[in-house]
Amino acid sequence: MNHKLYVGNLPYACTSDELREVFEPHGPVQSTTVLIDRESGHSRGFSFVEYESKNSAKTAIEALNGTSLGGRNIVVSKARERPQGDGRGSGPDQGLAQQG
Repeated sequence: MNHKLYVGNLPYACTSDELREVFEPHGPVQSTTVLIDRESGHSRGFSFVEYESKNSAKTAIEALNGTSLGGRNIVVSKARERPQGDGRGSGPDQGLAQQG
């Protein structure tokens, strides 16, 4: 089971590779996803990072929440599941880009 983290207040220039570098010291990262606005093609300022280990996810939250990345204090928390049928579309390609 993967443990997904929400990462908010990202610098708009942040890439999935940069996120991986920041989060890897806390455990093996399964994936990083920076969300991209479909119309502008620019980052939406948040992402998701997945760990296989619950302990790695917890350690990353404790170590990184509120720390500075690219001049912005990032928010790191456990991601909440999106309710079914929320009207935002479905499928893995809905507004996602830069998976790593």
